[in-house]
Amino acid sequence: MTPGRAPTLTRRAALLALAAAGCASGVHAAGRTLPPSTALPQEIAQALAQGQPLVVMVSLRACPFCEVVRNNYLAPMHEREGLPVVQINMLDDRPTTDPTGHATTHGALVRAWGVKVAPTLLFLGKGGAEIAPRLAGGETDFYAATLDSRLEQARKHVGS
Repeated sequence: MTPGRAPTLTRRAALLALAAAGCASGVHAAGRTLPPSTALPQEIAQALAQGQPLVVMVSLRACPFCEVVRNNYLAPMHEREGLPVVQINMLDDRPTTDPTGHATTHGALVRAWGVKVAPTLLFLGKGGAEIAPRLAGGETDFYAATLDSRLEQARKHVGS
């Protein structure tokens, strides 16, 4: 650091600082929510009927990057544009059904998908096929552009 010059933060450090400040101030508890998955076959069918992929956010409780992705990207897109999105919690035993209609839990589904990082976004099409590359993590400087690109790719696949 140069004397007399304020230190600069990387975008990742800034996001962590904002998330931590939100947690400390109680804002964290007032964050936006996404609907939890309860039946993937129906959720996928509803998304496809709208000409959209189903976006699945795999998250972890108390994950600052999950909060950023949910509050700043997915929830606003869900609210404003009707983006079909559901949330799966990594360590949750909440029941759901997998894309083939078999009963499972959120945690078991995450393990079956091999997801290791929160947040991870999956873009699902017919039969639960992943129709765009996963978006894992939340620290990239180009998150919005990467998300837009993956959504565009998934939408083209749905439309074909």
